[in-house]
Parts: sequence; structure tokens; C-alpha cells
Amino acid sequence: MAFHLLQRDREGAGRLAGALSEALGAIRHCAQCNNFSETELCDLCATGERDPRLLCVIETPADLLMMELTRAYQGLYFVLMGRLSPLEGIGPNEIGMQRLLERAGDGITEEVILATNFTAEGEATAHAVGELLRQRGLKVTRIARGVPVGGELEYVDSGTLAQALLERRPTSL
Repeated sequence: MAFHLLQRDREGAGRLAGALSEALGAIRHCAQCNNFSETELCDLCATGERDPRLLCVIETPADLLMMELTRAYQGLYFVLMGRLSPLEGIGPNEIGMQRLLERAGDGITEEVILATNFTAEGEATAHAVGELLRQRGLKVTRIARGVPVGGELEYVDSGTLAQALLERRPTSL
């Protein structure tokens, strides 16, 4: 992208540089959910229309956007801005673990939904966060995984299919 802008759209490159500079000066972390925001509280936290008893823990702002696109969740969020990765030097302090524990222990939160990615690091993060929250008496759940909606079994990888079998649940009538 940089080469393209430098070769074919130097004016566009200047506009992009200015916009990035403005964003760096204006964007900060929401005091409640840790997502990016231009104000102390982001729009989701400030609305007052979300269910404060539910707290969904996610890795990135992009994950929050995907969750919101589902329109299936009406609680609040906490964005870790990463995941535990000891090999990369990312520990509990780098993902705001203390802020999350304080946020979840606010006396209002009843359930924490762990929605980290199903990678080795995401699983490790979910496990560590879950253990710390359970020790504080909170109900902790994990988003489900398995066969995608509209997916055909012959095209699903064996790991996903095995996980779907392990996490099967009773049918509803």
C-alpha cells in the first residue's frame, strides 16, 4: 500500500498521513471496556441500554465489531488488546488482566463470556482469565465452537468436527 501511494497517489498518501496523525492524537482507550474511543466512554458503554450483568471478553476491537454484527449479544465488553503469548513476551500485564479483574468484580457483572480465538494463545488466555474469574466467584462461560452454520460435514476439518462431537448438546423440542 505504501509503495502504491508513493508511486501513484502522493496526495492521497498525505491525506492518509494526516488522518493517522489526527487519530493518534484523538483515540484513547474506553475507561470501562478498553476499546478504542474518542471519548472517556465509548458509545457502547455510554448508551446505558446494554445488559450490565453480562461481560464478554474479547481479544481485539475487530472481534468486538464481529460480535456486534451478529446482533445476538446485548451485554458489555472488555477488550484485552491481545492475548497471552509468553514466547512474544505478552503476559497478564500487557493484556490488562488487572483492569479486567476490577471491571468484572464491579458487583454488577454476573456472567463473563470468554470469546477469545480458538488458537493456542486464545485458549491459554481463556483458561487463565477463566480461572482467575472463577476464583472470585463469577460465572464464567466460553463461546461454543463446531460446525459452521450452513457448513457441510464433508468440508469441515477433522479437528472442528471432533470438537463439535465433544461439545454436543441435547436437542430442543
